[in-house]
Amino acid sequence: MFQSIELQQGIHLHIRPTDQFKTVNFSFKFKHELTNQSASERSVLANVLVHSNELFPSNPAFRSHLDELYGTILYLDSSKKGSYHNITLLAETVNDQYLSTDGVLDQVLNLLQTVLFRPNLEQGAFKESIVNREKESVIQRIESLYDDKTRYAQQRLMELLRPNHPASIGANGTIENVTAITNESLFDAYKTMLEQDELDIYVVGDVDVEEMTSKLKAAFPFTARQVKPKDLHKDVEHPVITKNVVNEYQEMKQGKLHIGYETNVTFTHPDFPKMQITNGIFGGYPHAKLFLNVREKESMAYYVSSSFSSAYGLLFVLAGIDASKQDKAIGLIDAQLDAMKNGDISQNEIDQTVAMLKNQLKEALDSARGQIEIFDQYKDLDEKFTVDTWVAKWATVTKEDVQEMAKSINKQLVYFLSGKEEMTHEGASL
Repeated sequence: MFQSIELQQGIHLHIRPTDQFKTVNFSFKFKHELTNQSASERSVLANVLVHSNELFPSNPAFRSHLDELYGTILYLDSSKKGSYHNITLLAETVNDQYLSTDGVLDQVLNLLQTVLFRPNLEQGAFKESIVNREKESVIQRIESLYDDKTRYAQQRLMELLRPNHPASIGANGTIENVTAITNESLFDAYKTMLEQDELDIYVVGDVDVEEMTSKLKAAFPFTARQVKPKDLHKDVEHPVITKNVVNEYQEMKQGKLHIGYETNVTFTHPDFPKMQITNGIFGGYPHAKLFLNVREKESMAYYVSSSFSSAYGLLFVLAGIDASKQDKAIGLIDAQLDAMKNGDISQNEIDQTVAMLKNQLKEALDSARGQIEIFDQYKDLDEKFTVDTWVAKWATVTKEDVQEMAKSINKQLVYFLSGKEEMTHEGASL
């Protein structure tokens, strides 16, 4: 799918030459250890770098230049993946061969180089006015979590399940850590990103591999950096949860029921494909047991689904319910997992889940960015990724496999967020 080249230790270039798109897509993924401080600094840093630079010291000028490059799209994004924080610089531009003039691709490469190596500085540090503005923007992003009750409830579940762990660290950090950022500390984080972060560079488009490799080497002279040895799989160490039910209250109407489960299966575990099928049958899709039985048959929830966090060996159920139905809803959700543990799994459920997973994968690969994200995830496995390979893995999953996976899923914590006016309920128990 991609041709991979090691440019330096810790720096890899992945190119996919294809005429599938009329554009060329670039993605620079900088990976750093995830902490509250690093997430906070790097979220602000991404905003600052994309705001302006040495050549275009104002945001309007920068955006205007992108428009002149036939509507080139360029932005930075900050995110978390497992125990790492990622800053991603992305650009999408039209391929020169579809234009009457040449040189647009080279201009975009120069602009990417400018964004990374020639930021908008003042006396050797980022401009204070820009830093303050972007700090406030990130703080507002963090505060917005409180207004989205589903996201807030999930974050609270994570904090209770995995305190002081990457799983509960937000991709934007904390308000306290963002507030503490100075021009100097942000510039130090910037230098760390350029000099120490593991880096994967992706290119997707109708390009010559040797020519593009030569151009990227010349434009981005990154130096080698230390790389942690790859640990393909190790068993997850799940902490003991002493309090299994937590109820909290806010001014709201619909209750948010979030349940956390543990399993030893992670993304690099040999049973990962089996767990994907298991989650799909449990609550991942409209044909799943949770949707059909909890929402449709019993009308117990406004919505209900499950998701598998393969980075941490955790599985979640999210449901919107009336506060008075808390115990009944939990009992009905428990019953669906128990049914799977007892072997209540049909071949039709397996086949439907395989079809859904296959369609999702193919849809993701319909875009250049989707191809980059899929490869970036699966490249960590000790095998070459292809669609056919993974469809074959799913197709071999049996009823007994799903039953075995269901038995490995253990409920750890129930978190319920509901309105203050509905504080009287039937009581919560496991």
